[in-house]
Amino acid sequence: MIFTTLDLAKRTQASQKVTFVGAVVDFLLAVFKIIVGFIGNSGALIADGIHSCSDLLSDGLVLYATKHSALDADEEHPYGHKRFETVATLGLAVILAIVGSGVIFDAMARLANPASLSHSALLLSIAALSIFSKEALYWYTLKVANAYKSDLLKANAWHHRSDALSSIVVLIGIFGSLNGYPYLDNIAAIVVGLMVIYIAWELGLDATKELVDTSIDAQQVAQLKHALGQISGVNSVHSLRTRKIGHTISCDVHVQVDPFLSVSEGHIISVSVERVAKKCLKDLSDVTVHIDVENDEINMPYEALPERAQALGILTKALFNNECDGEISRIQLHYLGGKIHVDFYLPLKCLQPDNSADKILVKLQETVSKLKGFGKIKVYFSQD
Repeated sequence: MIFTTLDLAKRTQASQKVTFVGAVVDFLLAVFKIIVGFIGNSGALIADGIHSCSDLLSDGLVLYATKHSALDADEEHPYGHKRFETVATLGLAVILAIVGSGVIFDAMARLANPASLSHSALLLSIAALSIFSKEALYWYTLKVANAYKSDLLKANAWHHRSDALSSIVVLIGIFGSLNGYPYLDNIAAIVVGLMVIYIAWELGLDATKELVDTSIDAQQVAQLKHALGQISGVNSVHSLRTRKIGHTISCDVHVQVDPFLSVSEGHIISVSVERVAKKCLKDLSDVTVHIDVENDEINMPYEALPERAQALGILTKALFNNECDGEISRIQLHYLGGKIHVDFYLPLKCLQPDNSADKILVKLQETVSKLKGFGKIKVYFSQD
């Protein structure tokens, strides 16, 4: 799926809407849990209220990231701002890890000092309300995250679920305390804390892989390489590299073509490569194609050979000294096999009985063969 400007606007709007709804719910739950927790002497519910406060922080982080990731590319960010979401996902993973650790430590502390509760009906009602509302937020946020391929929203969805799970622990703990099992909520809280840390690890690992430019799935890379190799005019594919940038994929690839193609035909092949690549990978948004006449993974760059301007200067001087430059209308250079091969273009009118094509060819060959770094020559005759 390639997002147009309109799609990106809808994506940003939907992301901000779902996050704003979550922030309002998180604020209300945090207030209710902490107040009722103090009234009912429930440390678990107070800790769950603090957990909801951490959700507020993550909601603010998501709102900031979704706003900035939708910005167009600029001079400072020529590849766009999509990785704002990636960085925010990593930050959210850290928050989840801290919250999970906090739940575990709090549960371990409460194991040694179980408290007697009061206002049981009110405590159970708030815990049940938290479970229902946070689970609803989880599914709502996850639906938007999947629709717009947002890892950041997916991370926030799991943050909502972690709060729902902790509320389940609180509900079980309150119910167990009221029925003579004061340690039940603390044991379950430790399990939930470990689950939250595991979720944080998964999200943080994916975000880190993207930030260090890890390639996409190897099977997808193999499929892409095969598809590009089937394009007419492509002799081979090498140096294929891919990476994720936010919800999109970027790649660059070297394709080897016939060394004697024109520049315009080589360009058309590169256009075909880009088209086929985007068809093969639906999330591919940016393709850089490098046209090669040889496999530059095997053959070293010709650093010792003169570039075109210098090479033409060497040729022109040699041709002038040998008195064979008068009729040449165009010179084309081919850098192949560690040598510079030369095509000479001459008008048909230069052919005379005393100046045959063979005579011209021999004279040019003798001139070029004495030049260091130059290889074979070809001579073409055409109308003016």
